Amino acid sequence: MNEEIGTMGKLDVKMNKAADKLTVQMAGTIDEDVDFSQFSLGGNPQIEVELSGLKSINSCGIREWIKWMGTAGPAQISFSNCPKVIVDQINMVDGFLPASGKVNSFFVPYYNDDSGSEKNVLFRYGTEFSEGSVNPPASVKDDEGNEMEMDVIESKYFKFIKK
Repeated sequence: MNEEIGTMGKLDVKMNKAADKLTVQMAGTIDEDVDFSQFSLGGNPQIEVELSGLKSINSCGIREWIKWMGTAGPAQISFSNCPKVIVDQINMVDGFLPASGKVNSFFVPYYNDDSGSEKNVLFRYGTEFSEGSVNPPASVKDDEGNEMEMDVIESKYFKFIKK
């Protein structure tokens, strides 16, 4: 196992290589200060990108991200624990999710109007979604037991699943 850790401004990146799989964990912000050139994706048949710690991405960061993903070559890339900021980019920006990319899991924001509570619910491939379909949990409750509802426009937020 080979581990590489780097900090670029407001972004922390951890890369672990084990056998044929490269695991990339990211936390922080992807912006104009990001320099992915120190983190090579090439030569890895399988890449898993874990994004739960990602807080934000701006237009400069998006451009750098797309260039960086392009260095992965023919690799199968999977994305796990995608926060809303990433799902929004996957839906809006052509090429943000590479052609060989697949989302394994992503967060869906829920809220309760009365209590003001918010919660991110993890949707997993094969459970809450699969190719072309979404199967949200029948009920989501906050810590006080109040019923919560999705805080997204479903037709827009789940667009990448229905492609």
